Amino acid sequence: MPDSFSAELILASASPRRRDLLAQIGLQPRVVAAEIDEAPLPRELPAAHVGRLARAKAARVAAANPGAIVLAADTAVACGRRILPKADEEPQARACLALLSGRRHRVYGGICVLAPNGRIAERVVVTSVGFRRLTDADIERYIAAGEWQGKAGGYAIQGRAAAFVRSLNGSYTNVVGLDLHTAASLLRGVGMGV
Repeated sequence: MPDSFSAELILASASPRRRDLLAQIGLQPRVVAAEIDEAPLPRELPAAHVGRLARAKAARVAAANPGAIVLAADTAVACGRRILPKADEEPQARACLALLSGRRHRVYGGICVLAPNGRIAERVVVTSVGFRRLTDADIERYIAAGEWQGKAGGYAIQGRAAAFVRSLNGSYTNVVGLDLHTAASLLRGVGMGV
């Protein structure tokens, strides 16, 4: 089995945002999508949800790629205990934005790293985000721009929704899709130089 320093890094995610974030810190992983059921379990809290999904994605990809370091992540937007969907249709995105309007919400990021020697490093990162009150026109303009598609909570902070954010406490890159500080720390913890 190769040591962690020479092992290939695989990102267990189809998210181009996560790949781009890792490139910012000099990492160019091979990308392998991990197809798993991402539906929350009954009464599952947001932190437990993202942690479970990150572990499941990492395990699925690691099983098919022995000898690699696998980094997996999952992101959820939550209002209280309620996990908002990844918006696939306009009515879903509208409902998410209306719910987030004028309120604080939390973005949970689960990160899991599996090393070739079986070592597991994982963490859940939480960022608090406050939105200004959105008008119907704000929401309609955002829907028309299309950035909401497939995004947790129906928005992408790195795009036009940045104008909605009145406060942010925690990691900005967590809201984008992967807390870089934590990901780099976990990778170092399994022996990868970052």
